[in-house]
Amino acid sequence: MHSLATAAPVPTALAQVDREKIYQWINELSSPETRENALLELSKKRESVPDLAPMLWHSFGTIAALLQEIVNIYPSINPPTLTAHQSNRVCNALALLQCVASHPETRSAFLAAHIPLFLYPFLHTVSKTRPFEYLRLTSLGVIGALVKTDEQEVINFLLTTEIIPLCLRIMESGSELSKTVATFILQKILLDDTGLAYICQTYERFSHVAMILGKMVLQLSKEPSARLLKHVVRCYLRLSDNPRFSDLTFCWSSFQRK
Repeated sequence: MHSLATAAPVPTALAQVDREKIYQWINELSSPETRENALLELSKKRESVPDLAPMLWHSFGTIAALLQEIVNIYPSINPPTLTAHQSNRVCNALALLQCVASHPETRSAFLAAHIPLFLYPFLHTVSKTRPFEYLRLTSLGVIGALVKTDEQEVINFLLTTEIIPLCLRIMESGSELSKTVATFILQKILLDDTGLAYICQTYERFSHVAMILGKMVLQLSKEPSARLLKHVVRCYLRLSDNPRFSDLTFCWSSFQRK
């Protein structure tokens, strides 16, 4: 771990006074008394500070503090008692983890530490209240940030986890936004040759994916969403690239059109 004093040089676009505030907020994450405000302020700045992810990753105790925020609300997801305040607070922590997940200097370490697994209990939730929906959507955003990089190590990692069945369940019963992100994640996995081979390795895996996509097409005929349909079609197209099931994919999609 490095101290904040060894952080990267100050970008000219960021005033020194703002830089000092970033350092202060990162240090305040280590204290339960000051953490909530620090989470809020840092989550607002994550787009404007290019090297925030390395600063978070290499500063002492910061990632542990973010994981503590996540673990602290596990008791509130089953039974589902999560409040809007709890959801907003943990989603600020998730936003910072998304920053770490998407940065090229910290992504590999993020995966090596298996941090995405801490988010999976949130993706298992089924409550349709707004706090839970916001929690699922933000958690999906972290995974989405990983797959958006098109890195092989990301796909290899995700294939060792339960992300595909979790995404399929959300694609079947989530809100439109959650369905869209979950389908995007599946699409990115399919676009990777290893991911396509994994899903088409058995008929059971392929048929489960095709069945969920088929249900989504039927639902989209009643409640259209161009953005969601785009990802569904791309998943179908990619499935058809596998010669083992290409005919089945065509037959399935033809049946859905009828």
